[in-house]
Amino acid sequence: MNPRESWLLFALGSAFFAALTALFGKLGVAGINSNLATFIRTVVILGVTAALLSLRGEWVRPTGLPWSSWVFLLLSGLATGASWLCYYRALQLGPVSKVAPIDKLSVAMVIVLGLVFLGEKPSVPMLLGGALIVAGALVIALF
Repeated sequence: MNPRESWLLFALGSAFFAALTALFGKLGVAGINSNLATFIRTVVILGVTAALLSLRGEWVRPTGLPWSSWVFLLLSGLATGASWLCYYRALQLGPVSKVAPIDKLSVAMVIVLGLVFLGEKPSVPMLLGGALIVAGALVIALF
């Protein structure tokens, strides 16, 4: 697979692991505080990421990063934290089969955000796919 296509392999991996995240998260929040569950998940992710950086020798001095990277990574971290807190609470309160599809509305939302803020070019397949994601999430959640 050439480098231009390798994103697809990682995107499929992301989808697979996100599905496992929903399943294991639903089982994990049973009987405990959802915020504590999110904290435990975050500590595990921190450990796994630190181990990966160490094994691959990818640690660098963060002082060399551009300030814009710091700002956007900070904002991304805050958004991730808010998303995880909401997600685990939703998993605690609702069925995983309805929570996960609603969570995936983020795909349609990011299409709109990419068009508006990043200047990405719309295409018929992109817009149709986004609309189908919205329709699917609504069908699953409402029926």
